[in-house]
Amino acid sequence: MAGPQCRLLAEVGKHSGTEVNLRGNTIHLSGAESAVALARRFLADAVELVAKGHALHENDVARCLRELRNDISASLIELLDEVIVVSAKRRPVVPKSPAQKDYISAIRRHDLTFGIGPAGTGKTYLAMAMAASLLVHKRVKRIVLTRPAVEAGEKLGFLPGDLAEKVNPYLRPLYDALHDMMDFDRVEQLRERGQIEVAPLAFMRGRTLNDSFVILDEAQNATSEQMRMFLTRLGFGSKAVVTGDITQTDLPAGARSGLREARDLLRGIPGIWFQAFTDADVVRHELVQKIIVAYEKRDAEVAAGVHVARMTEKNGSTEPAPQPSPEADVPARLGRR
Repeated sequence: MAGPQCRLLAEVGKHSGTEVNLRGNTIHLSGAESAVALARRFLADAVELVAKGHALHENDVARCLRELRNDISASLIELLDEVIVVSAKRRPVVPKSPAQKDYISAIRRHDLTFGIGPAGTGKTYLAMAMAASLLVHKRVKRIVLTRPAVEAGEKLGFLPGDLAEKVNPYLRPLYDALHDMMDFDRVEQLRERGQIEVAPLAFMRGRTLNDSFVILDEAQNATSEQMRMFLTRLGFGSKAVVTGDITQTDLPAGARSGLREARDLLRGIPGIWFQAFTDADVVRHELVQKIIVAYEKRDAEVAAGVHVARMTEKNGSTEPAPQPSPEADVPARLGRR
């Protein structure tokens, strides 16, 4: 519970604003009443989680305290109950935020799930965990991993090797997640049997995927035509998860993101779920969250400036034009100007 050299308790004190001391088997808290109540609430659930065998990490402390600060009645036990067991030899995958828990639950209940949000929110990792779990427990016959072969701002040129080797660099994040959950030899064995298949998005046309778990990663780089083609590949007994971040599109200027279009067209259709993630769900280094917030603020300011300039030109006046609402959906290409 305290962690090595009481590091976990030190994190509790740092992020709750309290002084935390361990004396024997008793944890003493001191500080402002609200801060002590927050830390005590966290520790009460943390003790039960540790007793159940959950391993707490330093990064978990900050995220959990943030959730409790937003809702003091939230239950960390309920949040972490939606675990994904892939292998008895590896620790289970546990959601780190309410959005991640809803995402896992949605994948279980829906045949088509979209995970849309910034980098580091666990969209791809959790989808990979669900796919591996269903494959190991023989709920699906194979996993199909696909991704648009679009470079992030630089041209890589000719890549040597066969098809799998050419696409491999683009799908490395999916492999990294898979190797976290399963032994390397086991993954290679499943690949040789064809139970784990890697395919570039452009090669999916004409296929019907039955009894499969299909993951389309970096879907913001799929064109409208590619997204339509992919979504119509789904066969009987299959699940599909589409992940992406509409703020990081690498498509050529003027090309519409298929992920953005799918979100607008398919929202509300029974059997399809759209899970939105925010910077609060980032589970990477704490600096990642701050970086995302800074870029989002910059993009909003640039988009607002473009909107004002266009309205002023349209009205033929130098008077300031009305400001757009924060909810306005500004195309990603405006944010890059």
